[in-house]
Amino acid sequence: MSVVIEKEPPRQPGVLRLLEQSDAYAQSLYPAESNHLVDVSTLEKPSVAFFVARHEGQIVGCCALVDAGDGTAEIKRMFVDPQARGLKIGRKLLEGVESHGRDTGLSAIRLETGIYQPEAIGLYRTAGYVEIGPFGSYQPDPLSLFMEKKIG
Repeated sequence: MSVVIEKEPPRQPGVLRLLEQSDAYAQSLYPAESNHLVDVSTLEKPSVAFFVARHEGQIVGCCALVDAGDGTAEIKRMFVDPQARGLKIGRKLLEGVESHGRDTGLSAIRLETGIYQPEAIGLYRTAGYVEIGPFGSYQPDPLSLFMEKKIG
């Protein structure tokens, strides 16, 4: 059972299916103003590194790293197919993103996640992410948790 994490374009059927699942999941948990999702055209920008997880050739997860231009980058659109949970795909995506961040000279990786996603929060905490205040254009939101990991 091999899982491969590689940079790939986001505009492909398997990824679009994951993004639709991610949208539906987020919309089931949070009101629109607390969902900070980015669309496929944003994921295609040069400042974004997009990673795809494949298990036995099938797309089972994705994650974007958006360069903020200040030595940091933000994780966006991290999602693992529910059918592939338990294969440590989230952890492997996170390791791939962090490796890319170090290779490109980033000092820190940040993220925003929702308070009703204990699995995601647990993954990030286990990987060394700590809570911070809102960053970038985010405003304080009682449904959001902001985290950061120093990597450089």
